[in-house]
Amino acid sequence: MKAGIVGLPNVGKSTLFNCLSNTKAQSANFPFCTIEPNHSVINVPDNRLKILEELVGPEKVIPATVEIVDIAGLVKGASKGEGLGNKFLANIRETDAIIHVLRCFDNDNITHVDGSVDPLRDKEIIDIELQLKDLETVNNRLEKVSRSAKSGDKEAIAEKNVLEKAKNLLEKSINIRSIELDLEDKNKYLKPLQLISEKPVLYVCNVDESSVSSTNKHVDSVRELIGKEGAELIILAAGIESEINELENYEERRMFLDDLGLEEPGSSKLINATYDLLNLHTYFTAGPKEVRAWTIPKMATAPMAAGVIHTDFEKGFIKAEVIAFEDYVKFKTEVKVKEAGKMRVEGKAYVVKNGDVIHFLFNV
Repeated sequence: MKAGIVGLPNVGKSTLFNCLSNTKAQSANFPFCTIEPNHSVINVPDNRLKILEELVGPEKVIPATVEIVDIAGLVKGASKGEGLGNKFLANIRETDAIIHVLRCFDNDNITHVDGSVDPLRDKEIIDIELQLKDLETVNNRLEKVSRSAKSGDKEAIAEKNVLEKAKNLLEKSINIRSIELDLEDKNKYLKPLQLISEKPVLYVCNVDESSVSSTNKHVDSVRELIGKEGAELIILAAGIESEINELENYEERRMFLDDLGLEEPGSSKLINATYDLLNLHTYFTAGPKEVRAWTIPKMATAPMAAGVIHTDFEKGFIKAEVIAFEDYVKFKTEVKVKEAGKMRVEGKAYVVKNGDVIHFLFNV
């Protein structure tokens, strides 16, 4: 599962990517600085791992990860091949979710591709280009399906109805993710098309230092607009995140954050929000050799969670011994958890909860 960072050229995407990944993707004060997408597998911050490490004392600790992709900036006309349009759209199609960075600060020393700061205009430019590309995809499919529908093919008729609804929405500049449609129909007829505007989105308002712990007029306008979409918004300052990233000492970072009135770096909030956006959560395995966070889709069953460790675990699944994270912390050791009757034995139908500590029993 991976999320793509998108936005107009020069809004802070690559600076933000560097902060998230601790790599040095090229970032500069001119458009199209990023051409080839930069990929990074990023650790998901989770204080529960530190707590389990203190309780268990393992040889190593392995966090959960999420893949982030820094994608080239998009400009008006991208759906027709302008700028790096075709390349951009192909790259974003391969992601599972979108992190949409919007410039929400004024600074005459940093150029804007359209000459002025207006996050609502910027958002609309990208939305329209994604919608136009999706409209092209839907029309191509609709043309093929319509021929079969004319012959009375019931399956083709059902698909045609769904595609026409999607087409009507796109023509009204409405994203596919906003479509009210039976989930089965959506998965059956739209998901195979990999429509870009169907992907879940998280908006990131890139602000200056004076707005990082509060807000500003640009952020307020974005928040009001996306409220109608049901999308989430995060405020951070890519420039400040870059400064935090340069500080290696934990105490220095803590003092820097305290001075700004921040509890944690914006990059940490963004990683966790992205993890949630991808509909993922974590369970743990804990033993003397390692404490490890495992990434699974929300609503994953115990056998599915076991399969993340190894496919044999899922094939030969017998049962799962489950301890709620809160119980592990309360009773300190696995032995005391068992003595308190807080270790549960769960079967194939069990839906793994966020934070469960699990041992799997299997046979192959």
